[in-house]
Amino acid sequence: MKNLGYYNGTCDEIENVLIPMTDRVNFFGDGIYDATYSRNYKIFSLDEHVDRFYNSAKLLEIDLPHSKEDLKSLLRELVSKMDTGENFVYFQATRGSNTVRNHVFPEGGKANIWVNIFHKEILDVYKKVKLITMEDTRFLHCNIKTVNLIPAVIASQRAKEAGCFETVLHRNGRVTECAHSNVHIIKDGKLITAPLDNLILPGIARKHIIKACSQLGIGVEERPYHVEDLFTADEVLVSSAGALCLAAEELDGTPVGGKAPEVLKMLQDKLVSDFMAETAL
Repeated sequence: MKNLGYYNGTCDEIENVLIPMTDRVNFFGDGIYDATYSRNYKIFSLDEHVDRFYNSAKLLEIDLPHSKEDLKSLLRELVSKMDTGENFVYFQATRGSNTVRNHVFPEGGKANIWVNIFHKEILDVYKKVKLITMEDTRFLHCNIKTVNLIPAVIASQRAKEAGCFETVLHRNGRVTECAHSNVHIIKDGKLITAPLDNLILPGIARKHIIKACSQLGIGVEERPYHVEDLFTADEVLVSSAGALCLAAEELDGTPVGGKAPEVLKMLQDKLVSDFMAETAL
């Protein structure tokens, strides 16, 4: 298949899969999701993404119809149907369906399961990117990967309009994350990244960067930092499933980073090597 859509057992190319109006996502955005990539038909960091998916469901009291192992098997099976092994793999659960619009949870209902797969390769990790900043006006459950993404949509659009890759969000100057990435800095040979609280998503790529730093002897500080720190950092990094560790060259039109190229390349080489090893034939 050139692309794939799946909804509660129905599988076809995306444009042929229909979602009923009764699904609560249509009224309330009442659902959670996760996403990763496959290469050579192997799904990268599948265990970690499924664990986060189930944690998001638990935090929102969404009753999933599959065990973790069953969901992993389903995702592997669906990836195997694709024409190419390099794909974006997106999976979502919504809190069931209501026959009429009603804010309260449907009684006894299991979640609706969606999967969306299409050909896409991870970004060139060594390509420098440009960023902008915006005040973070999202809600206070950013640690849950919900489908309520209007603020992220607006922030992504503003980045596109500015000719930039991403928007760095902040709350009264404290850096949180980006529209669809985590953000970090390298300063004085250490990686500094925002702490895991309710203001940021516990990114899988973020976790891999911290692990790589540990293996490479690079110190890590998980603590709050501020917008002004981005401008004085040795390197500014953004990370996500499809952008393992990109370095910024510009923020709000001002040059940033470029002061620790050896540390940056060592970290990027390690992350690329780990990705290639896990998805090798």
